[in-house]
Amino acid sequence: MVKQLLNIPNAAWAQKVTIWRQVKDVLFIGIGVVMASIGLKGFLLPNGFFDGGAMGVSLLLEILTPVDLSFLIILVNLPFIYLGYKQLSFRFAVKSTLAIFALALLVHYIELPVITADKLLIAVFGGFFLGSGIGFAIRGGAVIDGTEVLAIQISRRSSLTVGDFITVFNVCLFIIAAFLVGLETAMYSMLTYFSASRTVDFLINGVEEYIGVMIISDFADDIKSKVTYDLGRGVTAFKADGGFGEKAKNPDRNVLFTVVTRLEVTRVLTEIEKIDPKAFVIQYPIKDTKGGMIKKRPLH
Repeated sequence: MVKQLLNIPNAAWAQKVTIWRQVKDVLFIGIGVVMASIGLKGFLLPNGFFDGGAMGVSLLLEILTPVDLSFLIILVNLPFIYLGYKQLSFRFAVKSTLAIFALALLVHYIELPVITADKLLIAVFGGFFLGSGIGFAIRGGAVIDGTEVLAIQISRRSSLTVGDFITVFNVCLFIIAAFLVGLETAMYSMLTYFSASRTVDFLINGVEEYIGVMIISDFADDIKSKVTYDLGRGVTAFKADGGFGEKAKNPDRNVLFTVVTRLEVTRVLTEIEKIDPKAFVIQYPIKDTKGGMIKKRPLH
């Protein structure tokens, strides 16, 4: 009876978290679809520009063939959705399918006025809106551009990393486009791709990248107190042995580990140097975190 009573709050909390996560996913995907459709209909389509990835293939085919872009978006992404189903999950495939169909419907039915005729503004802001759409969709657990799904599959079967494959794929795409639609259009489209990819990175990772900081010092306790109480960040202490010289004779020492944003690193290093100028400090990027005494990033 006591066990059941104890499990009720846990089950209720788990259900609440699940529902809230689903609401956020729907919201993010909806925003992403709208943003991408604005980028396509308001900037790229009226001016014959395109992007990288699967969306770039769809846009390039729309320029070269009489087929409507809404159908091309679905046709080009269908293989990627299937790969996502095989590699990731059925839920991912369903959400991605719904997102892509919603984008195709908006692209087919909505009409937007041409916002600008300036090619530079078209490339930059078209990429911004399209990248925002892709980024928000990814935040919602779906894709409207399935290139990364293919990249994961290729990376598992070859020596190429995901980033390497995407780079090679887009370089080949822009080279082909330079011959088919002209060098100038391809160059502006490369700028569109750069703008879109930077926007996606910002929405997924944020401007404040997380940095893991490992500190080895004879004054570990003082540094731990400073980081915890003055800077307000959590610190984990690991028991470690020295491996060289006099320090190897001290088997009872702490190695500290903390996670801060890039904007906070300088302050942490300054406080460490005040306490121990000879401290050995290691920094490395961290993709994401959850929980703990860490400054939260927007949308995370």
